[in-house]
Parts: sequence; structure tokens; C-alpha cells
Amino acid sequence: MDERHYHAEQVTGGRQEGVVRWVLAISLLLIVIAMSLIWIVPSLGD
Repeated sequence: MDERHYHAEQVTGGRQEGVVRWVLAISLLLIVIAMSLIWIVPSLGD
């Protein structure tokens, strides 16, 4: 039986730069800001 060994770069198709982590962090921050504005702005009118 022939075993094949692959490097992580060959399997993932490229470098692992952590871009997904940054996208998730920034989108989470934007969601928190948007939800806060949705909650705070109407309460200012009272």
C-alpha cells in the first residue's frame, strides 16, 4: 500500500495568513456597534 504525505500548504491550497480571523473579528465589532446604535438611538428620543 502506497502512503502519500502532504504538506499543510498543499492541502489548504495556499498560505495560512489568518485572514478569516480578522474578517470575523471586524464583522463582530461592526455587529456590536450596529446593535448598540439600534438600541441607543431610539432611547434618546424619550
